Amino acid sequence: MSKAEKKERAEITIREMGLQDAMNTRIGGWGSKGLSGGQKRRVSICIELLTRPNLLFLDEPTSGLDSAASYYVMSRIANLDKTDGTPRTVITSIHQPSSEVFQLFDNLCLLSAGRTVYFGPASAANQFFSLCGFPCPTLQNPSDHFLKTINKDFEQDIEQGMVGRTPTEVAIDTLIKSYKESESYQQVQRQVAELCKQDFGEELEKRSHAGFLTQSFVLTRRSFMNMYRDRGYYWLRLAVYITIALGLGTIYQDLGHSYESIQARGSLIMFVSSFLTFMAIGGFPSFVEDMKVFERERLNGHYGVSAFVFANTFSSLPFLILISVIPGAITYYVAGLHKGFEHFVYFACVLFACMMLVESLMMIVASIVPNFLMGIIAGAGIQGLMIMCGGFFQLPNNIPKPLWKFPLYYIAFHKYAYQGLFKNEFMGTTFPSSDQGGKTSSLSGEHILRDKWQVEMGYSKWVDLAILVGMILLYRVLFLVIIKAIEKVKTIGTTLLAMPLNKRSMQILVNPSSTPVHGENP
Repeated sequence: MSKAEKKERAEITIREMGLQDAMNTRIGGWGSKGLSGGQKRRVSICIELLTRPNLLFLDEPTSGLDSAASYYVMSRIANLDKTDGTPRTVITSIHQPSSEVFQLFDNLCLLSAGRTVYFGPASAANQFFSLCGFPCPTLQNPSDHFLKTINKDFEQDIEQGMVGRTPTEVAIDTLIKSYKESESYQQVQRQVAELCKQDFGEELEKRSHAGFLTQSFVLTRRSFMNMYRDRGYYWLRLAVYITIALGLGTIYQDLGHSYESIQARGSLIMFVSSFLTFMAIGGFPSFVEDMKVFERERLNGHYGVSAFVFANTFSSLPFLILISVIPGAITYYVAGLHKGFEHFVYFACVLFACMMLVESLMMIVASIVPNFLMGIIAGAGIQGLMIMCGGFFQLPNNIPKPLWKFPLYYIAFHKYAYQGLFKNEFMGTTFPSSDQGGKTSSLSGEHILRDKWQVEMGYSKWVDLAILVGMILLYRVLFLVIIKAIEKVKTIGTTLLAMPLNKRSMQILVNPSSTPVHGENP
């Protein structure tokens, strides 16, 4: 579709749901009011209608709408096939529909505790209840009467007595028995048996989708816009980072090159690469919301997993660069770390890589543990383990084996962040030192790295940075693999759950009068 066709389709759908007055209005959130609850509900319906599906499932589409809005929304949904002449099947669960909305139904399925009470034309339901001894009172909404008759959640206690009233359980059993003896039920069974004899039928023509680049571009633009508008996504974090950076800079202001500054420089580097990046965990709530939107849109087949991961990665880059460079510059120059623009660039690059790694880690956690509180705890626990065995609180040669040294020490990205920043800070520098005789000597940065911090000197600091970048790619690929694996597991689980239903459906061929299990009705 061309861009003009897409825009026209969107505007028509918006008008169909009566949202033309709310066009160009933000959905809203904790920072801004935005749309009302009913309008948000209609927007969610618009999203489902955009692709003009042949089969449409709607779960309580009138929730949050008043009676007038409910009627207009449902009438336009019921008349979707008249807009472009394409026949459509709409299946919806609805609670307490008005009489006007109820008249729009073609077929009605009434369930009570999973048992089918009635399935057939909506216009014949009133007659069915009357024949069973439960006529709808005059001037009462038929849907209200049906629901009150088969709802046993609020049935009075038998000990209190029910004078002049049929117990709900008896009424339900009577209705179910009458339904099984009706011609409508027999017709349904014949249709089910006929469908079981058929093959899967002709394969539906696969819908065309936008290409990978188009999907990635649109998703990147949307994700970037969400991040830009959400005050808590990156802007609040940027303010907090700047505040902490000012605190670090003033606490370690102008470290100089005394012997005592060696430990101070190490502590500052540790705090920046550990606890400052640890705060990237604050983006987890936004990741959870992104995953919810992705799962819904993915189930509808709007785009692929790769496009989503690509877009999520690239949309966050400008913000991560921003919160790495500005707080990093404040900390670096106020504290008086190693002079030279190249050293600052390396410092900012390592800080950016650590931020990106923590966000990648939290995305993996969000895909496995979508619960907000449990995800925060899991992510914090994983980072705590990495910091603990990263090589600062316990020097590398003193880390116990085998678990903490192999493999956790080498898996923790803090190891490479510490060592890269240590090399960036100490190589090419000298610090004064006094021996036991009071004679002053100098310590080279290489000696400090090798003996005090036990840094691996066999490769340069750029190798440490390259390893961090490689870990970012690995985490993102792992995120992609986990999402695809979860989809595969869900598909297999759905198939396994459907197998017993298929076997029970086959029994209908032998005994058409057998009672159908809930879920087998067409």
